[in-house]
Amino acid sequence: MKKILLITTGGTIACIKTPSGLIPHATPEELLNEVEVVKTFCIPTGLNLMCIDSTDMLPSDWIKIAECIKDNYEDYDGFVICHGTDTLSYTASALSYLIQNSKKPIVLTGAQKPISTDSTDARNNLIDSFRYAVSDKASGVVVVFDGKVIAGTKAQKIRSKSFNAFNSINLPELAKIVDGHVFHYIYQEIKENVKFYNKLNEKVSIVTLTPGMNKNIIDSYFKENDAVIVSSYGTGGIPSRESYSILGTIEHWLKQGKILVMATQVQQEGSDMSIYHVALRTKEKLEFLEAFDMNLPSVLTKMMWILSVTSNMNEIKELFYTTINYDILFKGKN
Repeated sequence: MKKILLITTGGTIACIKTPSGLIPHATPEELLNEVEVVKTFCIPTGLNLMCIDSTDMLPSDWIKIAECIKDNYEDYDGFVICHGTDTLSYTASALSYLIQNSKKPIVLTGAQKPISTDSTDARNNLIDSFRYAVSDKASGVVVVFDGKVIAGTKAQKIRSKSFNAFNSINLPELAKIVDGHVFHYIYQEIKENVKFYNKLNEKVSIVTLTPGMNKNIIDSYFKENDAVIVSSYGTGGIPSRESYSILGTIEHWLKQGKILVMATQVQQEGSDMSIYHVALRTKEKLEFLEAFDMNLPSVLTKMMWILSVTSNMNEIKELFYTTINYDILFKGKN
């Protein structure tokens, strides 16, 4: 049987009730005791890496998780990471860049209710994660939740309470788990050797456009960061009316060597700034990267990874438009 390492980081799945609300507490051993059936099809081992609410997750924690997997990579056939749902998509994206070309599955999962409660989704999610981790075609960083297997760069939390909490954005699910059986729909054979990274540039941030936004907000983001991701409307664009003065502000910072990434706050179908005049005008005036079908957690963590690897603009552009774990499939006219 395959050896699977369960890495716990806290989250709702590990919470207990207290007078001041739910607090992460359960150990890996306690979680495994709730899903004894996994011992019939694999050899599970538990490791407690941290025990936090995922709201408190930091980029340094992503590196810590990646280093934990690197340290144990040769000793196990796969990995299951228990994680809070609120920032799970960010961690899954970050691990997709920190651990590339993994032939072994790295599965993230969590729950909307603690595993200690009766009406919980935690047991099914955890058992499904182990089932996927031992399946023959499993590889790379994925999220397993409510029977769905989602590429690590495509998972997005869409519901705050329901068990059907995550969707795959701009890509079909890689697999489904039904009645204990894994059905693979999309499978990619990995031929390159696994590669680990241990750095991220945290000076990357997302600013969401809102009607009437003051240019000083954009200015402050560029002042504090090496790269700014603008989450625009619809297919993308920057307001160009004189009362906004945003274009001029961004142009100033780009001349100082800052990087602009245009994305969209719309979940599905992505950006395409070749459609509307307001966006084409932005393309004519500014040099930027466009996210296209990438989701915001992927854009953020990919830029953090890229800027830790290179500061050369040509190399940044090449890496940004390189597909990693299905993150960018439509690249428009970049």
